[in-house]
Amino acid sequence: MENYFSGPEKREYVRLEYSKPLAYKVCKQETLTKIFEGYTVNVSQIGLLCNLKDKVNVDDILWLSFDRNILIICKEVEKNSMIYQNGVIGKVVRVNNDPNGSFDVGVKFLTREEKELPDVKTSINFLEHHENK
Repeated sequence: MENYFSGPEKREYVRLEYSKPLAYKVCKQETLTKIFEGYTVNVSQIGLLCNLKDKVNVDDILWLSFDRNILIICKEVEKNSMIYQNGVIGKVVRVNNDPNGSFDVGVKFLTREEKELPDVKTSINFLEHHENK
């Protein structure tokens, strides 16, 4: 198999270092009313790495709110990703313990096409139901 990328960055999408506050919700009925906080570490067109004090699980669906306006890269995020109530919907793809007791969490932004997947649809229904109360 050929390697299409060279140099230190081997990812398809470049990640930009970006450390800013982040608010998020875990899209489950038992946690949806809680807004948690963390901060972004880096961001790309298809996801981000963030550092959170509270543990989340791989495959959890998150609603993420962070300042996307200052990043040019986020124009692509806005165009391709699922945006709800001024936040981006993402799926946790990895969780690593950080030495300071927090968690480094990799999140893949969900696309509009993924909106009909069963776990995503359920999570969006939780968000919509909570917002309508």
